[in-house]
Amino acid sequence: MKGIPMQTGVLRVLRATAASWWRHKELRRTGQLKLARRLERETVLRDLVHLRQAATLSNAHVTRGDGGTFVQLGWTSVSTFAPIERFPLAALAVARGTPFIDIRPVTDVIAFANLPRVTRDGPVDPEPWGPGRAVSLTAYIDMVEELGARIVNDPRPSRPA
Repeated sequence: MKGIPMQTGVLRVLRATAASWWRHKELRRTGQLKLARRLERETVLRDLVHLRQAATLSNAHVTRGDGGTFVQLGWTSVSTFAPIERFPLAALAVARGTPFIDIRPVTDVIAFANLPRVTRDGPVDPEPWGPGRAVSLTAYIDMVEELGARIVNDPRPSRPA
């Protein structure tokens, strides 16, 4: 797959995750091994596409809040209610350098709810406030960090302290 080397560790995690899904385990239990293997392969390939997108899209990021973990990939979001440690795709994306925004420390939910969204693939609005407005990922990180969010793999250029 172009853009993401087929690292053994990454494939091992994705394969183990696919094999552990309840539906795939149930198929194996009932003797439908061929179908289980096919579905697991499809899952691994889909997750590899998501990892490649996370590595190449300029506004891709992972967000962790009380409602779960979300991998934001342009117009696509991949999510789970589990923490990032239990969401292998998100953990792999962050380990490979995708920005991670931990919004759990944010206490001002009204201010957070009024933040503009991160642009997916279109233009950035010159006035970022108001319904439907969009800003770049770096502008969004500036705003959410002011509210107390923790940032890992910060894509913003280093600023003097």
